[in-house]
Amino acid sequence: MNWIHILLIILILCFVVIVYLILKLYKVSEKLSIIEDSLDDIKQGNLNRRILVRENDMTKTICYSINDMVTNNQVQLIKLKQSEQAYKRLMTSLSHDVKTPLTSLVGYLEAVQERIVTGEEKEEYLEVALTKAHHLKGFVESLFDWVKLDAKEQGFQLERQDINELTRDILTDWIPTFEENNFEYNIDISDTECFIQLDPNAFIRIINNLLQNVLIHSEGTQIDLQIGDKDHDVIVQISDNGKGIPTKDLPHIFDRLYQSDESRSVNGNGLGLAIAKELVHLHNGSISADNSLNGGMTFTIIFPKAL
Repeated sequence: MNWIHILLIILILCFVVIVYLILKLYKVSEKLSIIEDSLDDIKQGNLNRRILVRENDMTKTICYSINDMVTNNQVQLIKLKQSEQAYKRLMTSLSHDVKTPLTSLVGYLEAVQERIVTGEEKEEYLEVALTKAHHLKGFVESLFDWVKLDAKEQGFQLERQDINELTRDILTDWIPTFEENNFEYNIDISDTECFIQLDPNAFIRIINNLLQNVLIHSEGTQIDLQIGDKDHDVIVQISDNGKGIPTKDLPHIFDRLYQSDESRSVNGNGLGLAIAKELVHLHNGSISADNSLNGGMTFTIIFPKAL
């Protein structure tokens, strides 16, 4: 083979390589054009747009990244819309839950100011007005707590704590309240130490909210609290012998401002259980509620043990 043949072979190979590169560039150019059109479509708000790509495409990494970005934006947009709807419902509920007791409070005070009532009746009106003012104050405080929790603005310091000892300390303050409300109580907490990672103030709020819910809404006469452990979990259960919760309401009782009956709308603010659930989740735990077979209901909280 002489040098002319060699040169000819080299020229043919170069031609083949050039043609191959031109075809590749053409395909890349086409793909870039598709990507550009897709980005324009996405920019116009079409978050359902995706870029189809083959495994051997040179632009597959870029296309995959764009698709992932659009999917994440779509998820965030859905969450934003859900949050917006939730806050609209929240404001609707607030307008009722604040306006109703406030209107009633103003009515009682105006009756006193205008001397429509006097003597003992006046004192009764002032007592009722004070009770409604305290109720409204408690609602506003609970609302602020919920807003801070929802906005992740409330700081927590998880530390290794003996949940048995802490719960006993909490219940010591509750015993006089149980007795004043004619509630029998059974407490089953082991003397053995049981450690979990928790924020003491947050845990106190969880237990207080659940006990308060039982006293206000259960219409029962007995409350039971027990703490046990299973494998890597600690289980806290608070039970009562009251009227329980209608089956249709059970899935919603931890929703903010959810009120399942007229007694709740009168005596509660619909935030206590929602706050308790949020605080439990901040401890990587879970909370549930079920009606008992023998009447009443049981709150069950599960916390992971401290390693």
